[in-house]
Amino acid sequence: MKVLHIASASSPDSRHIATAVEALRRGAVIIYPTDTLYAFGCDALNARAVEALCRIKGINPEKNTLSIVCCDISQASEYARIDNRAFRILKDSLPGPYTYILPAATSLPKPFRGRRCVGVRVPDCNISRELARELGNPLMTSSVLPPAEDPELVADASALALAYGHVRGIELTLDGGEGSLRPSTVIDLVDSSAPVVVRE
Repeated sequence: MKVLHIASASSPDSRHIATAVEALRRGAVIIYPTDTLYAFGCDALNARAVEALCRIKGINPEKNTLSIVCCDISQASEYARIDNRAFRILKDSLPGPYTYILPAATSLPKPFRGRRCVGVRVPDCNISRELARELGNPLMTSSVLPPAEDPELVADASALALAYGHVRGIELTLDGGEGSLRPSTVIDLVDSSAPVVVRE
């Protein structure tokens, strides 16, 4: 597996972002940093890539809420239905370590269809947002599971690349430095008049 080291997470190397985006456009899964845990990511509009990521993570797309990473709220609004109340909540808290569960739009591919909601992230991480911006659409995303021998290695991109280097479909890891050990806070905004914290 190729590992690309990003010297400055606040100003990521455009060549590394372009290389990762090329892999995403080919339908590959990548490992990349967010403002919380490192994550698996793929092109959210590529149904085959989404299915591959679900297989790698062991997600049942018919039962689990699928999540996307967007570069900003404007991009998110193309793939989720955001009413005025929800928009104000998102505007006040994003970019940030939150996943908002929102009503899904019909613009997402087959694995998302038939599901009434989608998780939406706009991380406080320039690498994540630049990937979505350069790709031109969101990444489907799911946190990387920690290596069994040491759960704290989930914050170490090199260790993750080593642990998942043999997994078919994962082409590269973007090393943005030490990651967090905390997942995002998940808030259900399907009824924006009554937000529910699903996971703090």
